[in-house]
Amino acid sequence: MIPGSQLRAQWSQLFAPADRTLPAMLTRQAERFTQKPLVTAADTTWTYAETHEAVSRCAGTLRSAGIQPGDRVAIICSNRIEFLELVLGCAWLGAIAVPINVASRGPQLQHILSNCAARLLVMEAAYAENLALLYPPDLAVEAIWLIDGTTQVNIGEVVSISMPRGSERIAAAPVRPGDLALILYTSGTTGPSKGVCCPQAQYFWWAVNTASLLQLRADDVLCSSLPLFHTNALNTFYQALLIGASVCFEKRFSASRFFASLTRHRATVSYLLGAMVPILLSRPRSSEEAAHTVRIALAPGVPAQFHEEFKHRTGIHLLDGWGSTETNFVLGTTIEHQKPGLMGPVFEGFQARVVDDQDREVADDTAGELVVRADDPLAFATGYFRAPEKTVEAWRNRWFHTGDRVVRQSGGYFRFVDRLKDSIRRRGENISSFEVEQVLLSHSAVANAAAFPVRSPLAEDEVMAAVILHPGQRL
Repeated sequence: MIPGSQLRAQWSQLFAPADRTLPAMLTRQAERFTQKPLVTAADTTWTYAETHEAVSRCAGTLRSAGIQPGDRVAIICSNRIEFLELVLGCAWLGAIAVPINVASRGPQLQHILSNCAARLLVMEAAYAENLALLYPPDLAVEAIWLIDGTTQVNIGEVVSISMPRGSERIAAAPVRPGDLALILYTSGTTGPSKGVCCPQAQYFWWAVNTASLLQLRADDVLCSSLPLFHTNALNTFYQALLIGASVCFEKRFSASRFFASLTRHRATVSYLLGAMVPILLSRPRSSEEAAHTVRIALAPGVPAQFHEEFKHRTGIHLLDGWGSTETNFVLGTTIEHQKPGLMGPVFEGFQARVVDDQDREVADDTAGELVVRADDPLAFATGYFRAPEKTVEAWRNRWFHTGDRVVRQSGGYFRFVDRLKDSIRRRGENISSFEVEQVLLSHSAVANAAAFPVRSPLAEDEVMAAVILHPGQRL
């Protein structure tokens, strides 16, 4: 039996196929775990019942503002409870949440808002400057809600108001597992970011697969400092919801406060990305490293040489694996069967191959592109929003083409080699060289620009750029 598959079978049967939606999952779990804490963000904690109530009220607020099923709601927000309230409220209503990286601005933000045609933008006042340089005629935004603060922002003639409160609870819309819950913009390589269309059931499967390989329990407390506008942290919320656990979100990753936050939340499971582990290990040893109760951390992309040192210093096992916004937790195994430096074998419910540039499968121990597919198509995204050509290209021949160059070893474990295209991977994020270059080229002094990766001493890449200035210009 594949390690973790027994738990996967158990948890996948908790919800019938028709009930693999946020409204069905939250309603069932609120009945089972009514007064148990579900989610903490900043200084706010909601029980399962309180989350259920807040989400149904938020959906009512959205509906009162004219948001209908299928409408897109853009969100620019850090890790705070309102972020989840909005994302889940959209899923309850049948609207589509579009969480946006808080670093997005200029041409990148213009492209995202234009492509998704969001009618409503909800944001923190701290990111008001992100709206500078937008071109209103190309946008569909009809209203802007500020979550906090009194700063007034605008896009053209659309002026912000404070986020409305006090709506009545509404019944969940009759959403189906294949209905879109989210559009997540993932960085392109040679072009603008693509909006990944994530159906309701995809996050059910993210939760089932990740919880199975982490071997989670209902008494676990999950703790993440990763941004909620990415799949990893959203998946963490769904893991807790699925198994009846609790989850805490820190506002951002801080190496100096990381272990103290684990202790404060009484966490048992944590989440890291490649560069975070070397950053933590580079700090002086402290008693905080062993004062926590965390037993395991999901840590894809951590170089093999750091696993043992991190376990020795902190007592935390690091679990590798592979997934992407478009897919799911496809490659991985339990900690007992892990081989540091390898992503793991293909997990139950998925298929994976390594192919050449003609989509022909290559022999073991030969590098090629990783292509994957799922037994349940709704475990994967359904395509790229308003980008049919990109969708056909990525899902050609009924396999999703990941763009990752890997090797499948003779024992069935996969090893990451590099990206096939011109992409920069920095601290867990794919960065488009094209989009960096577009920002540089928007400066009046810059005639030409090229962005490219340079190897980071921590892990992954750093961004480097070369620019050519117009005659007589200086930066």
